[in-house]
Amino acid sequence: MQATTTTLLDASEHFNRSWADLSGDFILRARICLPTATPGARAGWLLRRSEGERPCVEACLHDEGQALLLVHSREGGTLSLRLPVHGAEILQLERRGESLVFSAAVPGEPFVHSDPFGFEFPALLQGGLFDCHQNSDTKAASRFSELRAIKPPRAGYVPYTDYIGSRLELLTVSSGELEIVHSSHEAFEAPNWRPDGRTLIFNVSGPGAARGLLRNFDVVTREVTPLDTGFGVRNNNDHVLSFDGSQLAISHHTEEDEGRSVIYTLPSSGGTPRRVTPQSPSYLHGWSPDARWLVYTGGRRPGPGAPEKYDIYRIPVEGGAEQRLTDSPGLSDGPEFSPDGRHIYYNSTRSGLMQLWRMRADGSEQEQLTNDAFNNWFPHLSPDGKWIVFLSYGQDVLPWEHPYYKHVYLRLMPASGGPARVLAYIYGGQGTMNVPCWSPDGTRLAFVSNSG
Repeated sequence: MQATTTTLLDASEHFNRSWADLSGDFILRARICLPTATPGARAGWLLRRSEGERPCVEACLHDEGQALLLVHSREGGTLSLRLPVHGAEILQLERRGESLVFSAAVPGEPFVHSDPFGFEFPALLQGGLFDCHQNSDTKAASRFSELRAIKPPRAGYVPYTDYIGSRLELLTVSSGELEIVHSSHEAFEAPNWRPDGRTLIFNVSGPGAARGLLRNFDVVTREVTPLDTGFGVRNNNDHVLSFDGSQLAISHHTEEDEGRSVIYTLPSSGGTPRRVTPQSPSYLHGWSPDARWLVYTGGRRPGPGAPEKYDIYRIPVEGGAEQRLTDSPGLSDGPEFSPDGRHIYYNSTRSGLMQLWRMRADGSEQEQLTNDAFNNWFPHLSPDGKWIVFLSYGQDVLPWEHPYYKHVYLRLMPASGGPARVLAYIYGGQGTMNVPCWSPDGTRLAFVSNSG
């Protein structure tokens, strides 16, 4: 950081603020559009001690999207940090213990991050948004959207035992507009759309008595109702509707298989499940468009005493012998049919990091689609078959893992491969979009983000 001397406020500046109390670790994120033709305008996040203005931290955008962090000391001096990004609109400030991380992004591109740096604020402080410019005209005000205040899990939390809350979000693909339509302290995952375009299905992931149940969510009324899956009450986040919406396939953990996941089908309106996969663990990911096949990830032992190896399989919906489609080093996962039924898209670590691949429906002609610095998971095809949306982790996770409660991106790319752009900046991961998530008309995406 560079040391400078500056005043926090100039007498000629119009400075508007909105405050809230913050404690412990947090993530603050917003999309900010500065007013045009307003020199010196800046807007962003501000942290301060509750008892006064200084010391304080100002994380802001100014001068056509330059990202600047200012740490104003009690004595009147200022330390400044400028991120190497221009044209940014997405701004994020994260507290991790006694450190802050400042991040900014140009829409459609990944974040540029600062290194963590220490600061001396107490556990309880005040944080909020500010808008500062030299024009009293309200038309000169900055525009704020996609506001998120996120509470990560406590340090030392136990994955799959300790959970934080969930938010069901809808994203309009053409505009990038985000809307939180449901939030709950109860953890839930993996929304997928019914053909009516107004109802979603998600699973409850825990903790509590509802863990493993499926529920309907009405986007219009915001009502949550039970979905009857008979004895299948230990469902994970691999549940998929057939293309016509008449059938539902689930991944239920059975006692007879020592708690491992087995695939069943049932009417989408509810009913008694019928077992499909003879072996376990089997994790469902897709139906063929003609409803003849299910495609899934299976863990199978290549020999006595050998560890389970996970590859992609397909099986007739009526049951029978499964067909292995991949047999390469590493993990292959997340298979999903294209809407024309010709291809299966999936992710695999065979080339190092987790990347996106596709193959013919019979497993032939396997080809890699992405080769970048991210770990890419769960490709989902748009209803017209032209686009893939997928989840991207950074290299802070191992390629074969997709854990909860991480900074991740939703990214979009052509179905045949090509440049990918960021659609949404999310705190989530496991359960965010494990299943098909496009609305039937292809205009919106449903996903889950997380916050305490």
